[in-house]
Formats: sequence, C-alpha cells, structure tokens
Amino acid sequence: MKIREVREIAKPWQIDVGIGRSKQDIIRDIQVKEGNSPCFKTKGDCENDCLWKPDCLDNKRR
Repeated sequence: MKIREVREIAKPWQIDVGIGRSKQDIIRDIQVKEGNSPCFKTKGDCENDCLWKPDCLDNKRR
C-alpha cells in the first residue's frame, strides 16, 4: 500500500500524517485507534488477518 493511501485511511481517525511521519508510524497509530496492538512490522509471523498484513509480511521477506 502506498503512503498516500495510508494517509487517506488515517484522516478519519484524525491521525497526524504530516511530513516526516513514516508509513510505519502512521499505520501503528491507526492500529491503536482501531483498538488493536501496534504490531506493524514487529512480528516475523502473524495469525491476525488485518488490512496491513500483506504489506507488513511482504516487507519481512525482503
């Protein structure tokens, strides 16, 4: 997912998406607002099926 798409998802949550904020930080903030653990890119394997899983695990393989 592109940073532009992540920023659009973050807007309704009123999350700071300003310059200098990483995609990873914004996604973790969204996870917290959704009531989930801010786990994006912190696990080698994941049993949860969230919006971020493909992007999260894809980066782990590189």
